[in-house]
Amino acid sequence: MGSGIFSIGVSAVQNAQLGLMTTEHNISNVNTPGYNRQRIIQASNPGVLTGSGFVGQGAHVSTIERMYSSFISNQVNRAQTNVSELESYSVELGQINNMLADVNAGLSPAMKDFFTGVQKVASDPASVASRQSMVSSAQAMVARYQSLELRLGQQYEGVNNQIQGYVTPINSYSQQIANLNQSIIAAESSISQPPNDLYDQRDQLVSDLNKLVKITTTSNTDGTINVFIGNGQQLVTRTQVSKMAAMASSEDTSRITVGLSSAAGVQELSESIVTGGSLGGLLGFRSQFLDRTANELGRV
Repeated sequence: MGSGIFSIGVSAVQNAQLGLMTTEHNISNVNTPGYNRQRIIQASNPGVLTGSGFVGQGAHVSTIERMYSSFISNQVNRAQTNVSELESYSVELGQINNMLADVNAGLSPAMKDFFTGVQKVASDPASVASRQSMVSSAQAMVARYQSLELRLGQQYEGVNNQIQGYVTPINSYSQQIANLNQSIIAAESSISQPPNDLYDQRDQLVSDLNKLVKITTTSNTDGTINVFIGNGQQLVTRTQVSKMAAMASSEDTSRITVGLSSAAGVQELSESIVTGGSLGGLLGFRSQFLDRTANELGRV
């Protein structure tokens, strides 16, 4: 009986020690990005059968659980990818707005000055000064058109460069997620317990990747996840990664778009399916606004 009381007391101390260590771990990681608070889950030890019935043998810590909600995490990721997309779109759109709507350097002032000159010549065709003024305003308007066309071309080039720049971190995050998938497989197979810190690190990488491009994830029974973009194109499959590549568009070689690598080579992705995040905002801005602006300027 004495040894039973002693063992129950020891189990209680051990549980309390694990609880204190878990609390210390929580405090130490209060400023760690992506960290989720952890707690111990206790369970009763099997009782010992005696003539008087089953005698309890104390408790043990069955697992250490992280306080994580997949529903909330998915909601946050969806909101974040939309915010990143709109921010990217807004920055690029602001450049065109400032360029075309500027009261001094925009297109409207140059056109207004030109038609003012035309009206003066129509009112007094014999006036040399009026005719010279109209010619000068026409030259200024032509120069303004050329300047705007040049700046739109520079913005196209800037979009191309940014697309190429986003591909590198996307591939880096994808590879790190695949590496953590491998580490999680090894950890869970050895102790049959969830490696909470590895899960947190992977979730943070998923969040960071989601800021660059909209992704969806699915879970596997071995603790790994798969990552998809677009309409289900695989970016990460357990420990395998399909690298994203920046490439010239098949429709217009002056435009840089994105594709996914495979055994057959690099498959170009339609810009309409690459949505969300900074990359999606950039592609959306180019196809929905920059192209239209350039075409309308050309028609004028």
